[in-house]
Amino acid sequence: MIYHVNGILEYCEGGFVVIDCAGVGYKLTVSDNTYSAVCAHVGEKEKLFTYLQVREDGCELFGFKTNDELAAFKLLITVSGVGPKAAMAILSLLTPDKLSYAIINEDTKTISRASGVGAKTAARVVLELKDKVSKQYFAPAEPSSVITPAVSSVKGKGNLSEALDALIVLGYSRAEAQKALSGIDPKLEVEKIIPLALAKLF
Repeated sequence: MIYHVNGILEYCEGGFVVIDCAGVGYKLTVSDNTYSAVCAHVGEKEKLFTYLQVREDGCELFGFKTNDELAAFKLLITVSGVGPKAAMAILSLLTPDKLSYAIINEDTKTISRASGVGAKTAARVVLELKDKVSKQYFAPAEPSSVITPAVSSVKGKGNLSEALDALIVLGYSRAEAQKALSGIDPKLEVEKIIPLALAKLF
């Protein structure tokens, strides 16, 4: 199994890149997000994490700028009806964090905007991955002495707790998210809480 390739980025073309490793050029199929991240660096050294798909009619090597994107890809292809092509389309539209946010919030409309991914496939992604993503991203954190009583009171309050999880998925630290949620009415719907919290973070 090839875990990653590390060499000179020689060539980029829509949907794939070529990396030279000790004289061997590896062609890697990439998402639009990875393509955008690396293709300004042709002629420079790049490292991509990989997934090798072996089929009866050949092999295909997929490349990912981050380990998170590779993990999201592996998770997506466990969904019935989602192959590597559909998984790459989804990851071209959404970063791993945004994908996780969409899954947890059952936002099938956003997922279905990926090329070749319909409403039914998006619904299966949410149905089959919501529990896995929730466990992966929202495992209980270790108690921290730096959390003030006002901030720690966010925990265990239904909608506020769900909003806290969503903010963490968006890339904010737990402390930042808890501070932003302090003072917000826990009776509000999650969809209203998140914009209020984000307004404090910007």
